Amino acid sequence: MTTSPSRTSPEALAEAHPASGLEAAPRGAFDPSMLVAALPQAARKLTPRAQARNPVMLVVYLGAIASTLLAIWRPSVFAWLTVAWLWFTVLFAGLAEAVAEGRGRAQADSLRKVKRDTVARRLSDDGTLEEISGAQLAVGDRIVVVAGEVIAGDGDVIEGIATVDESAITGESAPVVRESGGDRSAVTGGTMVLSDRIVVQITTASGQTFVDRMIALVEGSERKKTPNEVALQILLTALTLMFLLAVVATGAMLSASGAAADPLKLIALLVCLIPTTIGALLSAIGIAGMDRLVQRNVLAMSGRAVEAAGDIDTLLMDKTGTITFGNRQATDLHPAPQVGVAELADIAYRCSLADDTPEGRSILALCVERFEVVPLPDLEIAAARSGADARYSIVPFTATTRMSGMDLTGDDPRQLRKGAADAVEQWVVGLGGRMDPAVTEAVTAIADAGGTPLVVGMARDGQPPRVLGVIELSDVVKPGMRERFAQLRAMGIRTVMITGDNPRTARSIAATAGVDDFVAQATPEDKLALIRDEQARGRLVAMTGDGTNDAPALAQADVGVAMNTGTSAAKEAGNMVDLDSDPTKLIEVVAIGKQLLITRGALTTFSLANDVAKYFAILPALFAAGYPQLDVLNVMRLHSAQSAIVSAVIFNALIIVALIPLSLRGVKYRAGSASRLLGRNLLIFGIGGVIAPFVGIALIDLVVRLLPGMG
Repeated sequence: MTTSPSRTSPEALAEAHPASGLEAAPRGAFDPSMLVAALPQAARKLTPRAQARNPVMLVVYLGAIASTLLAIWRPSVFAWLTVAWLWFTVLFAGLAEAVAEGRGRAQADSLRKVKRDTVARRLSDDGTLEEISGAQLAVGDRIVVVAGEVIAGDGDVIEGIATVDESAITGESAPVVRESGGDRSAVTGGTMVLSDRIVVQITTASGQTFVDRMIALVEGSERKKTPNEVALQILLTALTLMFLLAVVATGAMLSASGAAADPLKLIALLVCLIPTTIGALLSAIGIAGMDRLVQRNVLAMSGRAVEAAGDIDTLLMDKTGTITFGNRQATDLHPAPQVGVAELADIAYRCSLADDTPEGRSILALCVERFEVVPLPDLEIAAARSGADARYSIVPFTATTRMSGMDLTGDDPRQLRKGAADAVEQWVVGLGGRMDPAVTEAVTAIADAGGTPLVVGMARDGQPPRVLGVIELSDVVKPGMRERFAQLRAMGIRTVMITGDNPRTARSIAATAGVDDFVAQATPEDKLALIRDEQARGRLVAMTGDGTNDAPALAQADVGVAMNTGTSAAKEAGNMVDLDSDPTKLIEVVAIGKQLLITRGALTTFSLANDVAKYFAILPALFAAGYPQLDVLNVMRLHSAQSAIVSAVIFNALIIVALIPLSLRGVKYRAGSASRLLGRNLLIFGIGGVIAPFVGIALIDLVVRLLPGMG
C-alpha cells in the first residue's frame, strides 16, 4: 500500500517521525524485566541447531539429555534435581544471548516505523515527473522531493537546498540542512523534507538502504564472530575437550578404587569444570558491545570494527569541528594608538550588523557583552539590513574586496570597513591614508598565535581614513579537549591533528589542545599516506571524516567513522557511521571498544577462576568413598556427596544469570597501562572468581541438605 507524498496526515508523520527514533528501544542500564521478556526466546534456543553454534554449551546440552535419560532409568531426588539444573544452565545460557538480541530487536522495531513504501516522483530525462513506488527505485534514478514529503530512498542531493527532519534515524529533533555540491549532500530514505525543493539521485538499491542495514545490524542478524571471539571459542573448545578426557580418566580411577562410577555425577563434574560461564556469555558480550555504540547513535558495520577500536594505537582527527568549534569566534579587540577601545568596539559593531556569519555574530556579541556597546533596536537592524533605512548602506563581503561594512549618511557621513589586513590597507592607501605600524605588528602577532586578524577602518568626507585597530578571531578549542587527549595518552593512544591550516596556526592549536602531533596543509593524499605509514609500523589507526575526499582514508583506516551528514561515498567507505555527526565521539568509540575487550577478558578470568573452587566441591565428594584421605579437600565442609554436586550445579547455573547484567553493561573502563589493567582484572575477577563459588556453594548447600535423598 502506498501513501501520497503530498497528503500525509500529521498523525502519520508523527508516528513515522518520532522525536527520538531510537528512544523506543531500551537504552539505559540493565532492566531485570528483560530476563522475563527474553525467556520465550531463550526457550526457542533449546534445539540442537542453536546449541551447535557454541561447542561449550553443546556439551552441556548433550549432558542434560543424557542425564534426563539416566534419571528416567534410575529416578531419585538427587537425579532429578541435577537434571533440572543442567537444563536451567542451558536455558540461562540462551537467556543471556536472548536479552542482548531483544534490546536490538526493540531498536529495530522503532526503525521499521521509518521504513515504509512511499510514492516517489521520478524525474525523467525530458523533465517530466512519474509517480512510482519507492520500492521500484533503482540506482541512478532522480527523484523530486518538496516540503512535507518523505524521501523515498538513500541518495545524494544533486540540485537545491532544503531542511530535513532526520529525527527518526538520529533521534535529534533539530532539522539539518542538505544541499547539493558539498559534503552535506547525503540524504537517507525515510527522512522528511521540511522546506524548499531538492532533487535526489538514488545511490542505493531497495532492500539495501541505510535503514535496512541498520535494522539487520541492530538485530544481530548480520553479526559475525570477530577474530578474537573465534580465537577465544577455540581456546574454550580445547579446554572442554581436555576436561572431557579428565572426567573419563576420573571415572576409570573411581572404578579402580572399588567405588561405583556414577555417570550422572561424572556429567555434573564435567559441566562444572568446563568454562560454561564465559561460554554462555560470550555471544551476549559481543552483541552488547555493538548495542552500546547504537545507544550512542553510532552504527558499527561489524563487530571487528568495535574490537579494532579497542586496540587503536593512533587516532587521526580533523581540527575544524572536532578539536575546535569550527567557526572562528571574536575573542578580543586591539585598538590602534590614539584610538579608544570603546570607539573601536562601536565601529566594529556597526561593521558587523549585516554580517550574518557565525564570525560576524560573535563580533556583535563580543562588542555588546564585553565592551558594553549599546545595541541598536532589532527593528532598526532589520531595516538597515534590508535597505529600508536610508541612513545605512550595507557594503556586503565579496571575494574580490575581502571586506564588508556600512556607509552612514546624515549629519556625520562615514564609511566603515572591516576585513583582511591587506585588503583594508589597500582601501586606506587608496583614499590617501596609511597603515599604522602598530596595527601591522598586532596583525602579525595574532596570526603567529594561530588567530585570524580583521582590521577595522573608517573614512570621513574631507578627512584622511583612519585604521582603528584589529578584531582578533580565534579558532576556539573545545573545553576539556586537553583532558580528553591526556586520557587517550594514558590509554597508550597517539593523537594526530590533521588540518589544512598553515603550519604556524596548526602548531598553536595543537599546543593549546594538547595533541601529540599535527599535520598542516594536509591533502587527501597526505591523510592516506599517513595512515599507511602508521599501519606499516604495525599500528592500528582510527580516523573520522565526512567528505568524498575522505573516503580513501576512511577505507584504509582500521576504524573509519563516517559522519551521517557526510556524503554517501564517505559512509560506504567507513566501517562505522556516527548518526549525530559529532567527530569527537571517536574518543567514546575507542573507550567502548576497550570496554568490550576488557569485559570479555574479565569474565573469562572469572569463569576460569570459578572452576578452581568447583574442584573443591565435587572432587572430594566423588572420591570420598574410595579415598577418605581426600576429605581434607572438602574445605567448605559440604554435607554430603549428593548435596555438594547439586549445590555446585545450581551455583554454576545461577552465576550465569547473575553475570548477564555485567555482560550487557560492560566492565567499567578506566584509562591506564595494560599491566595495570591486567593486575586489576586478576585482583577483582581472578580472586573474586575463586572466592565467590566457595561462598555461594556453601550457602546453597545449607538449603540443599534439607531436601530428602541428600544424606
